[in-house]
Amino acid sequence: MKRHHRTGASARPLGLSAAVLAAAAAAFTYTAAPGAAAPSGATGQSASPSSGGTRTVRYDLGARAWHVPQTGEPGELAGVVHYPADLGTGRHPLIVMLHGLHDTCADRKAEAERAAAERDGDDAAYEAANAKLSAWPCAPGTPALPSSRGYDYLGRELAARGFVVVSVGANGINASSVTGDDNAAARADLINRHLRMWQQLSSRGKGELAGKFTDPATGAARHVGFAHHVDMGNVGVMGHSRAGAGATWQAADKHRGRWPKGVDVKAVAAVAPAYNVMTEDMTNYTITRTPFVALRGSCDGQVGGEALSFAADAARGNRSGFHRFAIPGANHNYFNTQWSPRSRQVGAFDDAMPVKGHPGQCTDREGGAPTRQLTEPRQRRAATTYLGAFFRRYLLGDTGQDQVLAGAR
Repeated sequence: MKRHHRTGASARPLGLSAAVLAAAAAAFTYTAAPGAAAPSGATGQSASPSSGGTRTVRYDLGARAWHVPQTGEPGELAGVVHYPADLGTGRHPLIVMLHGLHDTCADRKAEAERAAAERDGDDAAYEAANAKLSAWPCAPGTPALPSSRGYDYLGRELAARGFVVVSVGANGINASSVTGDDNAAARADLINRHLRMWQQLSSRGKGELAGKFTDPATGAARHVGFAHHVDMGNVGVMGHSRAGAGATWQAADKHRGRWPKGVDVKAVAAVAPAYNVMTEDMTNYTITRTPFVALRGSCDGQVGGEALSFAADAARGNRSGFHRFAIPGANHNYFNTQWSPRSRQVGAFDDAMPVKGHPGQCTDREGGAPTRQLTEPRQRRAATTYLGAFFRRYLLGDTGQDQVLAGAR
């Protein structure tokens, strides 16, 4: 059965069990595995702050270019790429980012119909409207909701530090029937599909991405010389929400053999990850050979505190570097600008739970400890700080980030 849309009035955990949502730490929390070492394979010849600024292109191979492995349902192969304007002569680490569960089609009429149906308690009308908002491909004339653009702020900052960053679309998965561990596996497969295309482009200047880059604003063709300038042996992966589980699955020890030939994932980040906490086989998520970080806000109204404990279980025995951060006042949706109220996008909302009698404060559950809520810019600054430090540490070998990752700075 397809998921229901979650509004601020009826937020439910994304793919989690019925377990009580654990309280997030009221203050900053940090955990790290001992023995973390600098990456052994980072090259970083050109991966330094870009004095020439950054640029952005996109690619879209079609709404049916990929298919969900478990069901055959269609999915897109599309991404937005942020990169240093001057690629120089060396190779830059690649970071692949993936969004989680959200509406897929920006249908404002259907959004209004859904809100009215929820207000009136009309289940049939609610399901009819929701079907329009969670379809794939979208109906003719209805634009796809660009969740992949929700991390542009992070992509630009990382590109300025010398990374090539691609944020890929997963609307097809969101509209599909896959749930739980199958959903995580499908997202991992999609990540690997993009990595395979980038490996072909970087190594030979050929493959499906060759000649497919366009200007995001005008749609005009753009030629970018990525060939031999992307270090596919030095890759980072980031997933938000259900894609946090997908990124963990993709980087798990058990699934390393599925990485495309010539690709080596050296760092994985899970942002507000929504795991299947009832899984019977933790080996599908266990990461002991790859540096790993997990973030969650104390006002996350969609993913419970068990997200961080699950990540810790997945990283048990990891001596490559494990970090987890509980961010006071952060919610779930502000990490993605397209899901946040200031975007005025379809389906955008603040999922933090307000605290009666305490304006400006929030929690993640009834009776939870109140915390002053972060604004959208402040929450993204926190994400950029910790994710930037993590990727610079493990993809560039920048030990100057250790104090940030240790919570000392």
